[in-house]
Amino acid sequence: MSAWSPYTWKEKPIVQDVVYEDPEHVQRVLGKLQKLPPLVSAKEIDDLRDQLEQVALGNSFLLQGGDCAELFDYCSQDPIEAKLKVLLQMSLVLVWGGRTPVTRIARMAGQYAKPRSKPTEMHNGEEILSYRGDNVNGYDPADRKPDPERLLGAYFHSAATLNYVRTLLDSGFADLHEPSTWNLSHVQSSAVRSEYEAIVHQLTDALDFMKTVGADKSTATSQNALQKVDLFVSHEALLLDYEASLTRLVEEKGKHYNLGSHFLWIGDRTRQPDGAHVEYMRGIANPVGIKVGPTTDPANLVQLLNTVNPEKAVGKVTLITRFGAGKVEQFLPQHIVAVRDAGHKPVWVCDPMHGNTKTAVGGIKTRHFVDIIQELSEAFRVHKDNDSKLNGVHFELTGDSVTECVGGSMNLTDADLSTNYQTHCDPRLNYEQALDVAFLIAKYYQKERRSEGFPSL
Repeated sequence: MSAWSPYTWKEKPIVQDVVYEDPEHVQRVLGKLQKLPPLVSAKEIDDLRDQLEQVALGNSFLLQGGDCAELFDYCSQDPIEAKLKVLLQMSLVLVWGGRTPVTRIARMAGQYAKPRSKPTEMHNGEEILSYRGDNVNGYDPADRKPDPERLLGAYFHSAATLNYVRTLLDSGFADLHEPSTWNLSHVQSSAVRSEYEAIVHQLTDALDFMKTVGADKSTATSQNALQKVDLFVSHEALLLDYEASLTRLVEEKGKHYNLGSHFLWIGDRTRQPDGAHVEYMRGIANPVGIKVGPTTDPANLVQLLNTVNPEKAVGKVTLITRFGAGKVEQFLPQHIVAVRDAGHKPVWVCDPMHGNTKTAVGGIKTRHFVDIIQELSEAFRVHKDNDSKLNGVHFELTGDSVTECVGGSMNLTDADLSTNYQTHCDPRLNYEQALDVAFLIAKYYQKERRSEGFPSL
């Protein structure tokens, strides 16, 4: 394979690129980014690599979730706390139901770019540039000119977000000794709330027992796993100039790391085997994800894996499948077989969001909770039928009480969408719907432990 550097991707064809009016301005911004300090450490990235190896081996479970496209405005106390809370609560439910450790990766602190099917769109009868995410241009139709200064904005908003996340986690925000203090005021459904409170009660009893026998005590040299958790951040590697600027050679390890995020993925529109995005991703030591959909040819998928993971390291690559409800059985088996026959051991993850987007009355994009659960259930079953295992889930979600997806225990309908529809991108699960999913997966694992047959979500 040819030599690699953080910039060899420039020799390859590229899609979803951004064209700026002033190239010299862009170079000044990139020069500044290259001098700014890393946002994450190589050790944290290696720790995630180790955890994902265990996920791929079936010894733990991956929960990845967050916004479709972050806004700079989300870099604020309440949105960060809400998103962190729902991810921690979901993982708590999954640990309880699955009796397995959970690796948590947030779509956060960098998920500012948005791929588009077309570079322009119509607005009030006028053709304007499409909104590409806050690190490219503004959502306001008058602010669609790509601005390179927004790349610096992405860096500093990511830094501030990460700083506050770390502060929360270091301050006991995730202390499992106090699960009942996590505010459930958003949970309107008494059934969901009572189920969660039952889990909290069982956990509290178990933690009280551990405290009684001294099994929960931390020492001066070790952090107590009951008081603190790992949380990693991720985003789609879309703007390669930005990613390359944050890619550094870590001398003591002899490897290049993208130190702007722990985990990056290639989207459905940018996974061309001979393309720039794949070329960039093949050289970094970070764990990487690849979106896999109905248009993914099994042979091309193997070629992608061989390119980004020639050593076939277990868990280095996460395959994020997104087929759509009713289509999993048609496509997933051939992908499982091709990957297995090629000798790769990836993390298999189901993204039941992106293949299930629909248009409601009035042209509003939405997703139906029943479709999300159907695709997830089909993924569990197809993996099991093909001697494989679903290792994790990937959701677009928020910790706020938005009304963007239909269904769930709140029984939201199309008529409810306008109540609090906030997304500038794709519809997200709200706080309660996200907990609904976690409870259903936990119940699945409960049934699996108690029965030889295939349980249903």
